[in-house]
Amino acid sequence: MDFNIYRRIGGGEVGRKPTITREGLLEIAEAIVRNDGAAALTIDALARAAGVSKGGVQYSFASKDDLVRALVRRWTYRFDEMLGAMDGASPADLVRRYIRVMRSSQEAMNAKMAGLMIAYIQNPQNLEETRQWYRSMFERLGGETKDAQAARVALLAVEGLFLLRIAGIDEDGEWSGFLDDVESVIDRLL
Repeated sequence: MDFNIYRRIGGGEVGRKPTITREGLLEIAEAIVRNDGAAALTIDALARAAGVSKGGVQYSFASKDDLVRALVRRWTYRFDEMLGAMDGASPADLVRRYIRVMRSSQEAMNAKMAGLMIAYIQNPQNLEETRQWYRSMFERLGGETKDAQAARVALLAVEGLFLLRIAGIDEDGEWSGFLDDVESVIDRLL
């Protein structure tokens, strides 16, 4: 593992005493997960990759759970930013936007990073935060109209595809074609 690459990702310069920033550590942590998988992300590995002491990492993240929580919150924030303001959007428009964001975030949220979410939701507090996020999505898609029902089913289909991707079933890149299928059905129904 070339730790100098990780230091450059995190904003530090090779040969200089590293500057520790929370964002820089998260950048390096994300690169570790992307390159080496979720199991490779430890406080020790992050410290080595950043060129800092374990205590330097623990100043920002007391535990691996705190680090994973920060990564998932970062990804969720990015995803929500990409969704944009949803007030007043129809259920169909919201799901179409959701599908567009899923498509555009494919590279950023690859299967290795998504696998980290499995560890994340094993913590009861994190699981509750995830449930709340999904509840808010389904509240936005509320109602008994045919449009609202179709939008909820489409959202569930897209999330099912995401789970299949986490499990590594989409090795052949069929993900995008399946999203096309969901969009086609939504367009026919709405």
